[in-house]
Amino acid sequence: MTDPVLPQHLPAGVTPIVVAHGTRSPVGVATVAAIADLVAQRIGPTRVAFVDVLGPSPTDVLRDLDGPAVVVPAFLASGYHVRVDLPEHIRDVGRENVAVAPALGPDPVIAGVLLARLREAGWRPRDAVVLAAAGSSDPDACADVRRAADMLADLTGGRVDVGYVTTASPSVPEAVAAARGRGARRVVIASYLLAPGLFHTRLAGYGADGVAEPLGADPAIADLVVARLVAAALPAAVH
Repeated sequence: MTDPVLPQHLPAGVTPIVVAHGTRSPVGVATVAAIADLVAQRIGPTRVAFVDVLGPSPTDVLRDLDGPAVVVPAFLASGYHVRVDLPEHIRDVGRENVAVAPALGPDPVIAGVLLARLREAGWRPRDAVVLAAAGSSDPDACADVRRAADMLADLTGGRVDVGYVTTASPSVPEAVAAARGRGARRVVIASYLLAPGLFHTRLAGYGADGVAEPLGADPAIADLVVARLVAAALPAAVH
């Protein structure tokens, strides 16, 4: 059974909103803006909101809108911000005409971009791979990261270990050391991060032979955002 083919547009009058975590890194903020610009090229004007660090918040953006909206969490796992924080923002507005899409990750599209970033970083098929994620105390979010590693392993044809920059274990340095302990001559880190920032900067000091760039403003990521937005908006448009 094949997946249904979705239209590449939103119902009339629906505003798309891309919600990201937020970062103090100007390059990270610019990356989120660039992703939103790519989305806008595909489906029209797109708003951006952040759940932490800087604004506008989802509450701010929704209060500025009169019509219906559809929100996509630009997160790579469904942790606290996706399951608790974002719904609270929407409840605070008291609007019923807001649809919410699932988080971006894990997804095979993201795995494909991760593989491309690995190749750009000099990864070769016999190199060990560590998927580096931000980290979370939420077991479901960590399970999402493990699924992302499995999807990447399907493409690399080899084992992909998980390491976390903060909070969860094993840490990225521990995962790199474990790969070397199994006899890996080269270890390359795949960055399970949407945009550059403090976490990606730290990866360079964790003992790997190469560090891939974050996913970034890749057209495939923009296409995935659009697919999430359209799929979430269609049921709301029926009612």
